[in-house]
Amino acid sequence: MELRDIEIFLTLAEELHFGRTAERLHVSQARVSQSIKLQERRIGGALFERTSRSVRLTPLGERLRDRLAAGYGEIMAGVDEAAATASGQTGTLTVGTFATHYQRITHVLDLFRQRHPQCELRMREILPTDPFGRLRAGQVDVSVLWLPVREPDLSVGPTLHPEPLVLVVAAGHPLAGRDRVGMEDLGDYPVVEAEGPIPDYVWHTHTPLTTPSGRPIRRGTTVTTLEEAFTAVATGTVVSPIGADAAASRRRSDLVFLPITDGPVLRYAPVWRTAGETALVRAFVQAARDAQESAQDAPV
Repeated sequence: MELRDIEIFLTLAEELHFGRTAERLHVSQARVSQSIKLQERRIGGALFERTSRSVRLTPLGERLRDRLAAGYGEIMAGVDEAAATASGQTGTLTVGTFATHYQRITHVLDLFRQRHPQCELRMREILPTDPFGRLRAGQVDVSVLWLPVREPDLSVGPTLHPEPLVLVVAAGHPLAGRDRVGMEDLGDYPVVEAEGPIPDYVWHTHTPLTTPSGRPIRRGTTVTTLEEAFTAVATGTVVSPIGADAAASRRRSDLVFLPITDGPVLRYAPVWRTAGETALVRAFVQAARDAQESAQDAPV
């Protein structure tokens, strides 16, 4: 028995009317009659009692309806689940961000959840000194990272938000009394250096090798986490540019955060493994693109 014939039988068993069954299934009434006759010949007994005024199930038809209904429901549930997964509506999507940076993409997360309420969204922290490690290990499906990202195995989505840099110095540092600094000031003091697999071209977007006039920016203590950077800076031996978002969430009495008037501006975008792209990843990237466009179009 074909799945369509089962659907016709179960619908007729519910409607008990050939015309309404045909209308509901968007087929001709002749197609319904033909299907029922074929099933009755195959089974060897009448499934419906038909008169000019009514249609009703026979005892044989009632037993067949009861047995087929449960199986048909399971089949259609499986089809619906597969279709939902293929369209990015169910499953689990793991998104990686730096520390509290998920707060900058709440508009993206909210839109994704609204569109795909059956999907479980998980958040994981990414270390700035190892931006690609969890992606390549399959621990996250998509990460929101600062640009540029020029890795042959990774794809990059739309730019989401900018983040200016500030300079963090010890409370007793010679620069601490200033209300702002310039990139040229970094030529006078050593800066923290990233210790990890972050590519040089990515790190140098954050902490350049030279000042605007070409003076070298000396490297000092190596760190792997933001907290290690703060600990090193607090000793007064090094300074460090950090993102303004990170600074806003980590105010400390032993540190001073100074705006950099001409500092780099980090720009963030979703990044994912090209070979690991799934329907959920595509759905997240589309949500990111749509949410960003809506934010840009919103009246100021």
